[in-house]
Amino acid sequence: MKMSFKVYNTLTDRIEKIEPIKDNIFRIYSCGPTVYNVPHIGNFRSFLFFDLIKRYLSFLGYEVTHVMNITDVDDKIILRCNEENHDLKDLTSHYAKMFIDDSKKLGIEIPDHLPYATDHIPEMIDLIKLLIEKKYAYKTNNGSVFFNINSFGDYGKLSKINMNQLESTKRVSDDDYDKKTPQDFALWKAWKFEDGDIFWNSPWGNGRPGWHIECSAMSIKYLGNEFDIHCGGVDLQFPHHENEIAQSICSTGKKFARTWLHCEHLLVNGAKMSKSLGNFYTLGDLFSKGYSAKAIRYLLTSSHYRQKIDLTDKNLKGAEKTVRRLQEFNRRLLNISKGNIGSIKKTESSILDQFTVSMNNDLNVAEGLAVIFDWVRSINRKLDSDQILVNDAANSLALLHKFDSILCFLDKGELEITPEESSLIREREIARKNKNWSRSDEIRELFRKKGIDLIDTPSGTILKNL
Repeated sequence: MKMSFKVYNTLTDRIEKIEPIKDNIFRIYSCGPTVYNVPHIGNFRSFLFFDLIKRYLSFLGYEVTHVMNITDVDDKIILRCNEENHDLKDLTSHYAKMFIDDSKKLGIEIPDHLPYATDHIPEMIDLIKLLIEKKYAYKTNNGSVFFNINSFGDYGKLSKINMNQLESTKRVSDDDYDKKTPQDFALWKAWKFEDGDIFWNSPWGNGRPGWHIECSAMSIKYLGNEFDIHCGGVDLQFPHHENEIAQSICSTGKKFARTWLHCEHLLVNGAKMSKSLGNFYTLGDLFSKGYSAKAIRYLLTSSHYRQKIDLTDKNLKGAEKTVRRLQEFNRRLLNISKGNIGSIKKTESSILDQFTVSMNNDLNVAEGLAVIFDWVRSINRKLDSDQILVNDAANSLALLHKFDSILCFLDKGELEITPEESSLIREREIARKNKNWSRSDEIRELFRKKGIDLIDTPSGTILKNL
């Protein structure tokens, strides 16, 4: 029997139990990248949160269907194409691949569906036609189509925005299209000279979809009119998610997403990331500073999703040390178990239950990690005093790897060493203690030829793929 999993639903403004609408399958939609530039580390705060939610639901025994869009047409993309004389598809395909590659480096599981906006223009047009037919949207003289937010009484419910103080949002006001009231948002944008050859034909003339309509069209296509969870960064609550709700409910008459989850911003040295401040980082930038993907992932997922995370060298170094300690713990257990991974018995199950109770409380990762670290310390004490038998080590490994299926702190490459190689590592550690540097270097070089680096730490040797 599954324990109750509770999360903070932005829509209802309370922590509540979530269960799948249908069968044992959670259907999740999350807002993906706009592919016009190299993805920055702030983007991955959100994408790692989506991955954590998905992995934890799988851990609880649910099936998960995850859809995340790729925005491959918008004002910024068109501007970049014009400035650098790029073809739309060439530009967006290049940066979409970079996003996917970086995601894989961080251990993010690629969604079941990764739809591109430009592949779903017909679905968007059909949705807009339906909104016009139902009198929720209107066409302007220049061929644009806008949603009339005054036609939807619940507008603002998600973001708790004061409608009396609502102004035209920057992403809408920059469109420079005619509309009845400043607050109405674009569903279809009529072609402008600056758009060049980037346009599609529609019943209202040549143009392109607005930003918000793509997520409604694609989530409905792949998940249905109603689904379980919609995820995004807190910055998307308004106007993007507010607009998604309005146009989706008005077009289908259904509730759309039952639960809305939003994660907080990533800060860099206490400030919002900005190129002008010189604190704008890509994943490659952090790699060049010597930080590993595992440490970056750990830092970006080890705090509560509704709290800001501060990306600093101090915090990254702390994450690196923590990950290395966990990997060293894994290595010590592997040495004793001779590479075998056992099963979770009564002792391990108790620890797992404590972890689950913490995580079920609005995904309290920090509290869950505290359970893991207390357990690791207790097992390390037994390891230090040679109180761990082969089977005990194998069963502890099963629990450690169960945790890793959610948190992804282990280097799986560590598992591919033979008993002979484990003996060589122990021999090298003895050689170092005896200051036999030539033998120590000789063994290290043997491993380097196999593509493995040996990293010396106060608690032992850690293996890393070169």
